[in-house]
Amino acid sequence: MISVIIVNWNAGAQLAACIASIDHHASGMNVHVVVVDNGSSDHSADFLRRRSDITLISTGCNQGFGKACNLGAAQATGDYLLFLNPDAALYPHTLSRVLAYMQDPAQARVGICGVQLKDGLGHVARSCARFPAPWALVAHALGLVRLIPRWGHFMAEWAHDQTREVDHVIGAFYLVRRSLFEQIGGFDERFFVYLEDLDFSYRARQAGWRSVYLADAQAFHAGGGTSNQIKARRLFYSLRSRLLYAFKHFTLPGAWVVLLSTLLLEPVARSGHGLLRGSWATLAETWSGYAMLFLWLPQWVLKGVTR
Repeated sequence: MISVIIVNWNAGAQLAACIASIDHHASGMNVHVVVVDNGSSDHSADFLRRRSDITLISTGCNQGFGKACNLGAAQATGDYLLFLNPDAALYPHTLSRVLAYMQDPAQARVGICGVQLKDGLGHVARSCARFPAPWALVAHALGLVRLIPRWGHFMAEWAHDQTREVDHVIGAFYLVRRSLFEQIGGFDERFFVYLEDLDFSYRARQAGWRSVYLADAQAFHAGGGTSNQIKARRLFYSLRSRLLYAFKHFTLPGAWVVLLSTLLLEPVARSGHGLLRGSWATLAETWSGYAMLFLWLPQWVLKGVTR
């Protein structure tokens, strides 16, 4: 059985489309759907209360993506856990091809599987990544990856047209063996949103599991999702997760390089980019996001989680 776990936060019609794709393209398969509604205010999950075949968990507030995924996994019954974004949707044969691949005895050590993700125009997303080194996060902070994509950890230079082992597949369609999920303790809930999947993939690799990008199976992914509604806060969560990841997985010198570049160089680079574009909105979002980060930093240091 596959348990499909969807975390919803004000996803509107996207959630309904996601559920409809499961109904249409997973019929006849042993699929259990768990939806974790993370304090939505748009009533987007209300229609699920009439579905006895879907487990709906209402948290009452936004508890973060990682924690919501863990709550959903605790109610799941499948041998495979598919974490599916509400702005994603299945195509015909998506699940059957992934399941056939994962059940092949030759793939017994594949713990995580992603698929080829397409947007509304049929374009294939560059959805895989390498585990980042400190210099890659610094290049990202300075915006250098826009000029030289190979400097970043996203595999933008690869067409994503072949099945291959990778370090990380994006969490929009993130299929995990239940045994792996339980072995490494699920998602690290300190990551409110962003990089919780990268952290999971890294810990899975350390535990001896492989991650595979399966080009023979496809799914839809709009991209951006509901986080587009809160751009300044989205920036704050992204920056915070970067620092958490750096101090969790890098050496102390590497983590401090990431911290200093994030705090001292990136706001200048972002502001300059906004001014060149003549975008006052970008400037406001940048400094609003950084204001949240600077308010959070003392709490983080006092808790002693920098190491």
